Amino acid sequence: MKVQKAVMAFSQSDKIKSGLIWVSQAIELFAGLSITEQQGAERIIKSIIAMITHEVHLARKLANDVSWDEVEKHIDMAMVMINSNMVQESGFHLTRSLSQVTSIAHRSMSVLKDEGIL
Repeated sequence: MKVQKAVMAFSQSDKIKSGLIWVSQAIELFAGLSITEQQGAERIIKSIIAMITHEVHLARKLANDVSWDEVEKHIDMAMVMINSNMVQESGFHLTRSLSQVTSIAHRSMSVLKDEGIL
């Protein structure tokens, strides 16, 4: 991985990790909401996941790294769970996605450290 791509991957991974953590926390709160509140929360959760997905697409293009495909696969599975009215189960897939993003960030950081940038 070249330095410029490592910087892009590291930057994007930080944004994506934050988004995944936020949406996972929202999903944890979901079960305690009333039916009406759950409907609104589901729309918000879907919107946040859509924004995260856009950031993943951008990361893939900027870093030209197929590792992001695995991240997107897990996010897509989370959306399948949400669309199937199994919102709580989507957290599992978001956690797997977060793990993949963390691995990408670690690889990027290693390149930047080796180059003396970090």
